[in-house]
Parts: sequence; C-alpha cells; structure tokens
Amino acid sequence: MPNPIAHLMWSDAVAKLERAERLHRDLFRPEAAGWEPPVDLLESADALYILAALPGVRVEDVDLVIGSSELAIVGVRHQPSVPRPARIHRLELPVGRFERIVRLPAGTYELTRRDLSDGVLTIALRKLG
Repeated sequence: MPNPIAHLMWSDAVAKLERAERLHRDLFRPEAAGWEPPVDLLESADALYILAALPGVRVEDVDLVIGSSELAIVGVRHQPSVPRPARIHRLELPVGRFERIVRLPAGTYELTRRDLSDGVLTIALRKLG
C-alpha cells in the first residue's frame, strides 16, 4: 500500500519545481505579466459576467481580447504617486503588467459591457446563437 505522506511530499515537491520553472521562464520573458488579478465568472440565461479586481487601474490601461474559448484581460497598474520622500511600511498591491486568461464555457459571445468602477472591472458577454 502506498505511503500517503510520501505521496503528499512528492506532490508538494513537484508543485514547487513547476513553480520554480515557471518563474525561471518568466524571468527571461520581459513581456511576461507580473501578476494576475482575481476574477469571478458568473453565468445567466443569456450572458456571462466576468468581474476582475483591478484596484488603482485606469480603464484606458486595460485591453480585452476575446478568443474562441477564452477571454484575455491584459493591462498595467502604475505605481501610485506619493509625496517624496516617503517611508514605505508595506507594499502589497501589485504594480506593473498583468494578464488574466479566463476560460469561457462553450459557446459564442459578444462583448456588450465593459465598466471599471470602484476597482472592479465588470465585463458582460452576450451569448450568441
């Protein structure tokens, strides 16, 4: 009978190796996204709704690309301006280029709404056919 602890340790080691390889690849891809915003995906009878948390991002700094089975949310969050000199106690909000690929349920969609307010990007995709 396999040892469940050894299996868990092996799974954890493999996951860490995969993460290290991904970070290594991204280090040598300057166009690589620095962070991924969290998203919610909701579906109604006639539409999909994607909500992405983008605090401090301007709507003109976000691009959407709809593919056959996915939606790409790509953009940049700039470092907010603060008075200089300033003592930094904590920096947790990510800055720089971001990209989030959202897999869509099977179907064909049309972008009908794109709204960025209160740090949340709301995207509505109408179901076609």
